[in-house]
Amino acid sequence: MKGFGRQKGHTELYRGAEYVVDFLPKIKIEILVSDEHTAAAVQAIISTAKTGKIGDGKIFVLPVEEAVRIRTGERATRRFRAASASAPAA
Repeated sequence: MKGFGRQKGHTELYRGAEYVVDFLPKIKIEILVSDEHTAAAVQAIISTAKTGKIGDGKIFVLPVEEAVRIRTGERATRRFRAASASAPAA
């Protein structure tokens, strides 16, 4: 995954030519947890990923009504929350 936020990319020199790299490597993590584990999962991501610098990323918490396993067609209808986090790659 690549993108840019407030970091705005950077300038690099290659074979004597200067060019701008607008997109920076990012990491995207998606996890699915039950409602009762949502707060703990969010806190674990924050405590691990936080550097205090611009670009630490965001966490989106969304309800998931249903999950379907493609291979078998098995369906899970329990209430889940999906936590999705993205941040710059190390």
